[in-house]
Amino acid sequence: MVVAVGSVMALPDDARAQQQTAVHEEYEDVQMPPGFQVMVNELEGPVFADAKGRTLYEWPHMGLRNGETGDIKGSKSQCSDVVSRETAGFQTPWPPGLLLPDLDTRPSCAKAWPPVLAPENATPIGSWTIVPRTDGTKQWAFDGYPLYTSMLDKQPGDVNGGTKHALVGEGPAVRIPVGPPPVIPSQFAVVQTSTGRMLTTADGFAVYSLDGDRLDKSTCEGSCLASWEPVLAPQSAQPRGEWAITERSPGIRQWVFRSKPLYMRAYEKHYRVIHSLQGSDVPGWHNVYTLPAPSPPGEFTVQDALAGQVLADSRGRTIYIYRCGDDSIDQLACDHPDTTQALRFVVCGHGDPERCLETFPPVLAAPDAKSDNYIWTTIDIDPKTGHRAAPDQPGALHVWAYRDRPIYTYVGDEKPGDIKGNGWGEETGARNGFKAFWLRDDFGGNAG
Repeated sequence: MVVAVGSVMALPDDARAQQQTAVHEEYEDVQMPPGFQVMVNELEGPVFADAKGRTLYEWPHMGLRNGETGDIKGSKSQCSDVVSRETAGFQTPWPPGLLLPDLDTRPSCAKAWPPVLAPENATPIGSWTIVPRTDGTKQWAFDGYPLYTSMLDKQPGDVNGGTKHALVGEGPAVRIPVGPPPVIPSQFAVVQTSTGRMLTTADGFAVYSLDGDRLDKSTCEGSCLASWEPVLAPQSAQPRGEWAITERSPGIRQWVFRSKPLYMRAYEKHYRVIHSLQGSDVPGWHNVYTLPAPSPPGEFTVQDALAGQVLADSRGRTIYIYRCGDDSIDQLACDHPDTTQALRFVVCGHGDPERCLETFPPVLAAPDAKSDNYIWTTIDIDPKTGHRAAPDQPGALHVWAYRDRPIYTYVGDEKPGDIKGNGWGEETGARNGFKAFWLRDDFGGNAG
């Protein structure tokens, strides 16, 4: 999918400026079997995809409150063709043995997550291997984990099935999109955040750039160095792609990314504050992104909340994202309009769709509303079922969606910056409930 580049009204200044120039994230040219490709998603960066452009996912083994599930590295898939009918009891408050909702339409794990099958004559290559399935077919694996596509991905380059973003709280065992590593020196890492793919050092400290720096030349000297530490390059390091090296003084070399010298904040390094955005609060200093997050719709705003900054609608009402993974051994999603809506109705309306509409109303979009990217879209929803509405269906709601999921406001928020609906649901909203759309991950928020 082509990455859209445009103004970022509702993102912090550091991401806003960089989105103007960051067309894509460079990635390593890795070996792939025939029939696979790399696509650049606007939010998740480079991901592996099959010949039809369907993103590939892994399901890493994960320990939950009362059990564990997912694929063990180096083993065969745990995602079967059997339709799970009962809760697994992995998470409170649901005990094991309860009937799951909507059994008449509930898919099996393998239907929701079709395994990426390998032909009979396929051979391993690089990090790509082959694992047997219980039905005798062969399945591709990457780095030891079996691979899947998602029924929630509708067009080439979609990554609606999962995310690389580490979610806060005791959530379900999620699927993660798989892709090639970014082109970065070994001293660095890329962390998925709500504001984009943020550059850090390998041990997690945020990397910053300075407005006053000239092209490939640092101007941080003297007293500036008491607060900011240049990220130094070893003598063996060599420029590559968007990476360059500037010599601060004879033999002292500093890394440069996209023509901007790189620094760490001394305070964060001393107190071991990782993945921080706090340095960007200092005038002239900015976090660095290999791929800033796509722009929210232009009508949206940013509001200061008690615990950081949140995305809000045009009237300043905080935006909420609904997250849900069911308590089955399959850990299937239940937060998308193409999945069951029964658990959302229970959380926001005690099973009553009308009450849900009052408590967490979806954010309505104008009939002609448009977004300049694929992460923010508009969809039509049947308010009685929560599923997609048929074309021209009477009573349908035209709403804004993030990652193909409706977004909401909360009836109890009285003024801009209120976040009274944050954490509404199970496990403070991490497993089945509502989370505010935080724009500051260093305050512990997640944008789903």
